[in-house]
Order: sequence, then structure tokens, then C-alpha cells
Amino acid sequence: MKAALLVLALLACLHAATAQAVRQNFHEECEANINKQINMELYASYVYMSMAFHFDRDDIALPGFAKFFRQHSNEEREQAEKLMKYQNTRGGRLVLQDIRNPERDDWGTGLEAMQAALNLEWQVNQSLLELYSLADSKKDPQMAAFLRGEFLNRQVEAIKKMADLSTKLKRAGDGLGEYIIDKELNGPQGMSNQNKALISV
Repeated sequence: MKAALLVLALLACLHAATAQAVRQNFHEECEANINKQINMELYASYVYMSMAFHFDRDDIALPGFAKFFRQHSNEEREQAEKLMKYQNTRGGRLVLQDIRNPERDDWGTGLEAMQAALNLEWQVNQSLLELYSLADSKKDPQMAAFLRGEFLNRQVEAIKKMADLSTKLKRAGDGLGEYIIDKELNGPQGMSNQNKALISV
């Protein structure tokens, strides 16, 4: 019995020593908010996946929009994975939460979906800015540098890209204009594949 208690005490000490070996200047509040940001990134991935499959429907048939939103879904999931890896690197603990479902299932036109995506990017960016401010207030320059280098610039670029696409969609209008922008989003390779598919039908 004493031997078993001694082994448990040694394992507890070993676990504490291992955690201390990695964790340095990593505040619990930063750790908790990274977990919150992971959930936000996974939620964004979930929303973009919903958008991608909305445009992939047979009654919508806009493969360029489907491709665009699928790529963004993958990027958001990759961003979540970067944060998970960072959490482990700093000696934090990953705590995954339930991912809420998207606000809706029908995303309407390309313009409506792009404006919803732009709004989502603003929310993700605001959350990242708050996380960056937290890292700064807790005097964690390593975390601040990580967020600045891996996330903040990418968010600004994503917002600009979606704002530009929203403007183009407003200018082009529904119908043929939306179709032309869909072709642009699908890229030259996608256009040639679609044309081949149409010819073969």
C-alpha cells in the first residue's frame, strides 16, 4: 500500500515537473482564451463548409463560390490546428467546446453569402485583436508575436479580399454578373474543366 502511494506521489511530481519544463510566462487567462479562439476558428470553418455545399447544390450550381468557401473552410480549420499546436508548445491544455451550428442553412445569392462571410471575418478578427491585447496586457511577447505573425495579417487580407468580392458582386448584379464572378472564382483550370464537361454532355 505504501509502495503504491509512493508511486502515485512520484508520478504526480513527474507530471508537475514536466508541465513546468514547458510552461513559462503563460497566463491561465491566455490559455483559456486560446481555447475560445480555437472554437471561433472551428465555427468559421463550419460556416464556410455550409456555404460551400449551399453553392454546390443542383439548384444553385455555382462551383466557383463552392470552391472559394471550401478553401476558406480548410484555412479556418488549419488556423484552429495552429492554435492547438501552440497551446501544446506553451504547456497549455486543449479544451475543445461544442461548435454551434451556422445561423442559417440557406445562404442566398453570392452577394448575400459574401457579405455574411465578411461579417464573420470581422468577428474572427475582433476576437484575435482581443486575444492579442490580452497577451500584451499579460506581458507575453512570444504569444503576441505568434498572433501577429500567424493570424493578424492574414485576417486583414481576408477581409480585404471579401470586401473586394462584395463590391464586384454589387457592381455585376445577379444572374449573368454572378455567373461571371463564379467563373473567376473557379479559376482558369476550373473553367476549362467545366467547358469540357459541357461539351461532353
